[in-house]
Amino acid sequence: MHLILGSTLFLILGAGPAALGLAFGLLLQGLLFAPFDLPQYGMNVTTLLVPLFAMSLVARKIIRPDSRYVDLSYASVLRLSATFQAGIVGWVSFWCFWGQGFSMETAQSIGLFAGAYMTVVLIEPLVDLAVLAAARSLPRADTGVFDKRLHHPA
Repeated sequence: MHLILGSTLFLILGAGPAALGLAFGLLLQGLLFAPFDLPQYGMNVTTLLVPLFAMSLVARKIIRPDSRYVDLSYASVLRLSATFQAGIVGWVSFWCFWGQGFSMETAQSIGLFAGAYMTVVLIEPLVDLAVLAAARSLPRADTGVFDKRLHHPA
């Protein structure tokens, strides 16, 4: 279990660049540190990207168009992070049931994973808020690197 920072990447870079970064990061991880994971690359990518795009849809619903991302509240950031992390747990669950079948043992393993993984939901919003606070101090020049919504309303 580790921080993926999907909501952080989304808020700073936007959905498209975050998706590319997550997919490339997974590929690099597989090539450099975990070559045994490469056969599951497609499965791992969907486990990150589907929740990322779901979080993007949630963001459209909960973040007012006249808001900047640097001004988000903890509650809003928590909702985004919870959506992303719940999506990850959902996809991991799907792939586990797909690969191991529906059994009590598989369900127990998924339950333990989900319980442990949800602790990330408490930490990641704090990281998001710290990164957004740091972003507030950045010059507001539109460099094309950061998502426009970081400093400007929609």
